[in-house]
Amino acid sequence: MTLADDLEKARAALTMIHREPFNAEAPPDALNGDITPTELHYVRSNFAVPAHDGALEIGGAVEHPRTLTIDGLRAMPSVERVVTLECAGNGRLAMRPLPAGEPWGDYAVSTARWTGALLHQVLEQANPSAEGVEVRFTGADHGSYLLHPVLTDVNSNDLTFVRSLTLAHATDPEAEILVAYEMNGEPLDPDHGAPFRLIVPRWYGVASVKWLTHVDVLTEPYAGEFETGHYMYQWADRPPERVTLMRVRARITDPARGATIPVGTYTVRGKAWSGAGPITNVDVSVTGEGDWHTAQVEPPKGPYQWQDWSFAWEATEPGRHSLRARATDAAGDVQPHVPPWNRLGYGNNAIEVSYVDVR
Repeated sequence: MTLADDLEKARAALTMIHREPFNAEAPPDALNGDITPTELHYVRSNFAVPAHDGALEIGGAVEHPRTLTIDGLRAMPSVERVVTLECAGNGRLAMRPLPAGEPWGDYAVSTARWTGALLHQVLEQANPSAEGVEVRFTGADHGSYLLHPVLTDVNSNDLTFVRSLTLAHATDPEAEILVAYEMNGEPLDPDHGAPFRLIVPRWYGVASVKWLTHVDVLTEPYAGEFETGHYMYQWADRPPERVTLMRVRARITDPARGATIPVGTYTVRGKAWSGAGPITNVDVSVTGEGDWHTAQVEPPKGPYQWQDWSFAWEATEPGRHSLRARATDAAGDVQPHVPPWNRLGYGNNAIEVSYVDVR
């Protein structure tokens, strides 16, 4: 079986958004469990799945440049973390006017169990220079790309996917950033960054560079297309901001949108997550007037993963009912009613409206 055949088989259960490069949402029922099976985990790629020579170069402003292979990474202390990843463009289709970019619905979010070496330990072995300020992460993926959509129609014929983090963040043991080589107990597959990738907990998925080839310590801030062009909040009324932490968000997983349920008590269930800290409160509304009722939020099962919540709804009146869920996180951030519109359509965490028919 060829690589193309393997990819087609692995992608069969997903909702395709774009064939090449392949982008796809998880199916709605993939949010029911604590862990998303690999074959149901959403996929976001800016370029086609690349070839990779199996080497990871650690260099730049370091005392001991080195080359790591998968065996070298596996020889380091192994760490396993459950991490929720969300595409920064998740929910773009709900923004008005519709921004440029992939037409993501609401299911570019998933949670997996990642295994790898801690980035700060990888960097410690290389001994970054005291003059270092940022760390640049380069993927093997590259290709033609439209630069600054809406603003220009200039194309790059061969752009490589590159992102950066501050050196302080990259070397912070409490950040628990991984150079991951396993997903849900199995070696990474091609769509998810084989042979190794970055996993940056709490941040939107763009920071978790796939198909990692180079990690370079820089003595000046990095400026590249995916740092200062794309993955920036280009606001209409204030200076642009970099896309970083996932915003607080709740999702109703049961009942399904448009479902018909019987009269009586129905337990509404869902997931909630935030990059700024644990979810402290979820409120549910079953009318359009804005009456909110407190749901039961389950304690976090880990520091970086979504949380379950539930609400016992007395659905005593037949007819159509709107359903909304609103999350609050430990930082005090609350979901807005209206999407925070920006030119490239990132970070839509507005309260979602669903409905059910009670019969």
